Amino acid sequence: MFVSSLKPDNQIFGDLSSLAAFLPIGNISLDNYAAVFDRVPAARFLINSIGVSAVTVILGIFVNSLAAFALSRMRVPAKGLILTLIIATLIIPFETLALPLLWWVNQLPNFSVGPEGFSYLKGWLDTYQVQIIPFVANAFSVYLFYQYFDSIPKELDEAARVDGAGWFRIYRTVILPLSGPAIATVAILTFLPAWNSYLWPLMSVQSEELRPVMIGVQYFFQLNVSWGEVMAYCSLITLPVVALFIAFQRSFVNSIASTGVKG
Repeated sequence: MFVSSLKPDNQIFGDLSSLAAFLPIGNISLDNYAAVFDRVPAARFLINSIGVSAVTVILGIFVNSLAAFALSRMRVPAKGLILTLIIATLIIPFETLALPLLWWVNQLPNFSVGPEGFSYLKGWLDTYQVQIIPFVANAFSVYLFYQYFDSIPKELDEAARVDGAGWFRIYRTVILPLSGPAIATVAILTFLPAWNSYLWPLMSVQSEELRPVMIGVQYFFQLNVSWGEVMAYCSLITLPVVALFIAFQRSFVNSIASTGVKG
């Protein structure tokens, strides 16, 4: 993909029958990358996706870890049943929820600030929050945090309680600092679906200035298809994912390894 993004279309198809397709040889240039920014507002799409994905990750870590902390460390009635129901939601495909969810978010109140002050609008369609809020809570993230928190000795909670710490302080100062691998894993697993989201933004976002990067792919297939530009755009939108994985790779691997040992 990256090598093809450096070549013109005629060379891409000419190299397909040989190993030259994998080598940066021939007429190599960055013209396709320059053409990407001329054809679509790629910079705006990248900023939108980075913002939406980052906020989803931050809120997701906070909300899901809080839920897992309550189930793991506190005395919650019917804890097993609640956790089972949360995990059971994983079997429901998003496609079955998309239309009901679209109807519900269109009923929610939306407030905007303008020159005349606050104004009330009905519906979250065509907003940033419609791309974030429905995907903050995640059953798999709750389960992963629960499993990790459950492996931390509860004697630490008792020691903190003796020092006068409340539940939230225990969560903030004792549990979270010990849960780096779980946080890194949830961050990656939350970021990927948010970054790769296509169906939901296609249904709920109409304004071009609010669209994420995946919607931008369809722009290249509306008129004459330039495969070099398609490869260049796909290379650009892959870089943040690769960078995130490299940044959290050690914690991600440690989380998988420790889960295997504890299991």
